Amino acid sequence: MARQQGWFALILALAIAASALLVTFPLQLGLDLRGGSQLTLQVMPAGAITSVDQEQLEAVKEVLERRINGLGVAESTLQTVGNDQLVLQLPGEQDPSRAAKVLGSTALLEFRAQRAGTEQEMQGLLSLKRQAEAVLNLERQRRSALNNPAAAGADNEAAQPPADFPEDQLAQALRQLDIAVPAGASEIDQLELLLDAVNTQIVALYEPAAFTGKELVTAGRQQQQSGSGWEVTLSFTQTGGEQFANLTRNIAGTGRLLGIVLDGRSISEASVGPEFQAAGIAGGAASITGNFTAEEARDLEVQLRGGSLPLPIRVVEVRTVGPSLGADNIRSSLVAALLGLALVAVFMVLVYRLAGVVAVLALSLYALFNLALYALIPVTLTLPGIAGFILSLGMAVDANVLIFERIKDELRSGSTLIRSIETGFSLAFSSILDGQLTTLISCVALFALGTGFVKGFAVTLGIGVLLSLFSAFTCTRTLLRLLMSYPALRRPSYFLPRIQLPAATS
Repeated sequence: MARQQGWFALILALAIAASALLVTFPLQLGLDLRGGSQLTLQVMPAGAITSVDQEQLEAVKEVLERRINGLGVAESTLQTVGNDQLVLQLPGEQDPSRAAKVLGSTALLEFRAQRAGTEQEMQGLLSLKRQAEAVLNLERQRRSALNNPAAAGADNEAAQPPADFPEDQLAQALRQLDIAVPAGASEIDQLELLLDAVNTQIVALYEPAAFTGKELVTAGRQQQQSGSGWEVTLSFTQTGGEQFANLTRNIAGTGRLLGIVLDGRSISEASVGPEFQAAGIAGGAASITGNFTAEEARDLEVQLRGGSLPLPIRVVEVRTVGPSLGADNIRSSLVAALLGLALVAVFMVLVYRLAGVVAVLALSLYALFNLALYALIPVTLTLPGIAGFILSLGMAVDANVLIFERIKDELRSGSTLIRSIETGFSLAFSSILDGQLTTLISCVALFALGTGFVKGFAVTLGIGVLLSLFSAFTCTRTLLRLLMSYPALRRPSYFLPRIQLPAATS
């Protein structure tokens, strides 16, 4: 009796601890339950690299993690999948396009000098670039004013003179640059196409890179002292500072421009005055003044601080779940779990009587311990994970069914109630263990070979299988033995209909 009381005290203590754990550490919900975005990124081989190995995949992941931290998305996760894919989860992010753009660019930063003899061609391209940028900036300001009327008043005070790009002039520029315009493209779309083409063609007028962003120590951003635009500040290593000084000294006073190129696109063109002919621009710092918006400057800062990707990546899948859909998923899952639990409880009580009541109590403890383990490990709960949890509930009941059927068989054969209970647990053990072991093997295979949500299903199901063994052979047995200590409950008819009992025991 004392032993049973000890087991009961242990189970009670575990139940209290599990309840406290769930209150202290809430369950972590996956994207499909609380809303957010998931991006699947494919790492592409490039150059001499024909296939992506694990080391290269980890190198890409390290750069992406730095960029994600720069974006400031809380509780984001980045996981490798297979040999060449990464899965990024951004909880609460409903517009993953900006993150995809920031993460997907290689961010190879180059500093180049303009080739001699290209002044006239450069001047024509820069004229087109400034004109297109002015119109696009005005369009951004107009959209910002529509979205935020309160801030529009302050902006209007410093409004720039209206910029214009006549339609015939735009069409001529597009033809000269051999730009194919898709049918139905708006003026803004055409200007963006023109700007991309101009930035690419400007790069052709530069010399090979003098040095790259590898010599970059850090990057920041600040608002320009003149105008409302933003600029990105750069700090170089000692070697980078010397290379930057040499580059600027060589082009100072010559009329040739200093070009800053990012991923094959010119993002800034600056002239260097004759006062720097002696030593160049020293100090190991520079700034990129590309007439950026605050958001563009932040994105560029994040890319540069994260470093350039060793291999290009491609966004192969974007999944977004809205918060309302996530709430619906949680509600539907809870209804399914509670309804299933209630139906199972009714079935167990009707078929197994007192033993069924014990099974329901043990099942409730099983569910409590299960959820507490999810919070402790922690396990991120997704819809497939909830499916695994509900499935494990059924398997936990299955263990009780095997035990109770053995007990009923013993009672039918004329054994006493106490002996039938002990024999039932002993005879059912091997069958239950074999069944749970085969399920565990399946869970291990699913976890090892599956991806994403399949792993979550395998984890929740595996935890449920292990806990069901504890629930069936500890909780159920302890509760049954405790009840049998009360003579009023020690009746075979509470386990089996009288008509099925032998005459001697009924």
